[in-house]
Amino acid sequence: MQLHFHQGDAFSDRPFAGNPAMVYHLEQWLDDALMQQIAAEHNLAETAFVVAEGEGYRIRWFTPATEVPLCGHATLASAHVLFEVYGEQKPRLDFQSLSGPLSVTREGRHLWLDFPRINAQRLTEPVAVAEALGCEVQEIYQAKELLVVLASEQAVRTCTPDMVALARLPGLGVIVTAPGEEHDFVSRYFAPSIGIPEDPVTGSVHCSLIPYWAARLGKSQLHAYQRSARGGELFCRLEGERVKIGGQARLVASGTLMV
Repeated sequence: MQLHFHQGDAFSDRPFAGNPAMVYHLEQWLDDALMQQIAAEHNLAETAFVVAEGEGYRIRWFTPATEVPLCGHATLASAHVLFEVYGEQKPRLDFQSLSGPLSVTREGRHLWLDFPRINAQRLTEPVAVAEALGCEVQEIYQAKELLVVLASEQAVRTCTPDMVALARLPGLGVIVTAPGEEHDFVSRYFAPSIGIPEDPVTGSVHCSLIPYWAARLGKSQLHAYQRSARGGELFCRLEGERVKIGGQARLVASGTLMV
C-alpha cells in the first residue's frame, strides 16, 4: 500500500520555522494502530489524517505516542495542503473532530482557525511546577494543560524545565506565558507525557491563552509569539465562546509512504 503525505510548516511564512506537521489526505480510514505507527515513524509533534465527510472533512491527530483531541498547527497545515495541493476552492473548510466542529477560513495570506474557547481556573493549592520548570512562577491555572504565568518574556525564554518532573504533573502539558516585549504575550509549551518535550508552535493551547490575556489586557484582538527555537507568530481574536487563531503556512515536503 502506498500513501501520499505532505509536510507543512504552520504559523510561518518560510521553511524551517513554525511547527511542522505531516498531513495524510485519505480516501478511507486506516486502522488506528497503523495511524499511530505512521505518526511514530515520522516522529513529528503531530501527524494529521483527513478524510472527506459530507460537505467537509473529519480530522484526527496523532503524536508519536498517542492520539490527541485537538491540534491547531496540524489543522492549519491540513487546510493549507487541501488548498494548495488538492485544489480546494471554498474559502472555508469545515472539520469534524474529537473536540467537535472546527473550521479554517482563508483570508488573504492568512488561515484562521475557529476553535472552542477554554477558560482556565486559577489553582490556589501548590503544584510542584516551579521546581520542574526551573524558574520563579507568578500564577498557575488549570485548563486541559497547566497554564503557568511568569514575570517576563526573558523568564519564558530562559526557563529550563526538567522533562521527567514535568511529565508527572497533571494535564496534557505545561504552558508558560508572560507579557511580550514586541507582542501582546509570548509562550512556550512542554508536553513530555504525550511524547512532545517542547512543541514549536501550538495553536490549541491558545484556546486558553487567548481568554486569559484578553481579560488581563482588556482587548479582544491579540498578537502572540511562541518563543521556541523555531518560533511562530499567531494572530488571535476572542469572539464569545470561540477563539480565532490566524497564521500562515508553508508546504515544505511531499512524498510516498510504502507500508
